[in-house]
Amino acid sequence: MRWSAGLCAVLALVTLGVRPAAADSALIGAPGLGDPYYPLDGNGGYDVTHYDVSIAYEPGTHLLRGTARIDGRATQPLARFNLDYSGPEVLMVTINGQPAGFAHDGEHELVLTPLLPLPPGLPMRIIVDYAGPAADTAGEGWTHAPNGGAFAVGEPHSASTWYPLNDTPMDKATFTLHATVPAEWEVMSTGDRTEHVVREGRLHTTWETRQPTIGYLTTVAVDHFTFLEQRRANGTAVLSAFAPKSDGNREDEQRLPEILDFLENLYGPYPFDVAGGIYVDTELPFSLETQTRPTYAPWTDLNTVVHELAHQWWGDTMSVRQWSDICLNECFASYTADYLWPERIDKADVDTEYRETIAENLDDAGFWKIALAAPGAGNEFTSVYYRGPLFLHALRKLLGEDVFFTAIRDFVNAHRDGHASMPEFRAFLQSRTSMPLGEFLTEWLDGTRPPRDAFLYPGTLGS
Repeated sequence: MRWSAGLCAVLALVTLGVRPAAADSALIGAPGLGDPYYPLDGNGGYDVTHYDVSIAYEPGTHLLRGTARIDGRATQPLARFNLDYSGPEVLMVTINGQPAGFAHDGEHELVLTPLLPLPPGLPMRIIVDYAGPAADTAGEGWTHAPNGGAFAVGEPHSASTWYPLNDTPMDKATFTLHATVPAEWEVMSTGDRTEHVVREGRLHTTWETRQPTIGYLTTVAVDHFTFLEQRRANGTAVLSAFAPKSDGNREDEQRLPEILDFLENLYGPYPFDVAGGIYVDTELPFSLETQTRPTYAPWTDLNTVVHELAHQWWGDTMSVRQWSDICLNECFASYTADYLWPERIDKADVDTEYRETIAENLDDAGFWKIALAAPGAGNEFTSVYYRGPLFLHALRKLLGEDVFFTAIRDFVNAHRDGHASMPEFRAFLQSRTSMPLGEFLTEWLDGTRPPRDAFLYPGTLGS
């Protein structure tokens, strides 16, 4: 996620269908996975392998009809379990072809009761049909565009506002979207567009995300888009879309093949089979790294494009284990866009920029008060943007060029299609050098005051 400069500066039970019957607690999937910041995110008792979501959207009325087919396996005996969902009204649920009970509990818990308990280890297929007006979350999920269109965007949540899922970074799955809209509209999503055809006055599209993804990294966008089709030298298809008032962003997006080449040189092969971008014309305070095709706000500039594309490595193919690990996403995307691109493409003197930034903020207690590692619930999207690049630049100068760039490239590639944590990152760094890193990492990552001078100005930064 890349926030706008302005925002960075100020940085009862409702029942549907059949009420669940009482069940032995040993047969109930946990309603959350205990993330320290979002303890009710995700659900226990099962693992999802694939989502197949079909939606039909009417821009004039904001009516959204959907069917979500969720394939996975139970990991324990299940007489009851949850999905995360806060979208239009649920009409019917089946589990393995049999009708199932369903009820809402709290803001986003959809409680399901199969006709018969599910045994662990065997495949299961959940089908949820739903329909109704799709509410505008204004950038926290399903969002209305000014001209009647809509798109889904938000971090750490957004998907549960338009389809039911296991909404946790820890349960990645492949994703297929079938979207139908009136023929005068266009659709964009993540992944490879495998269908784009008009039949009987309606546009039918299909999108395949073949590498596993997280819910907030999926999206759909409906608008009067125009398109930019490009292709990288290695053949990767690049498809980008522009809402009517966002066409001014086209020049920066034309550099996407160049940017991906730059990022590959840093972090290894691009981890997905397609690329592109979705430019909306709705005022948002952030842009977001939706997988393969970031969603960009109108204020997006080239720096933001580099930032969100860096996330395809740091955040998308390698994702956080918990939201307290957010520095692995934002520290690296920010360092890439704010330091490495200017240094290598524009020949900027980033060492001087670093020293000036430290000098400007050394005595500002507010600048240092939020730790980079485990910044705390509600503070995830703060210090990682402005202190994260400083930490990585100091680490680079401490380790030296070869050790630093080899280590971060190896780390992100070792976790492709998976997860990583800040403790894992710290241990990995130490495995790459005989130099003791404990105090340096503690002061930079855990501290809430400036690190000592030896850690602020290591290597050539001290000259």
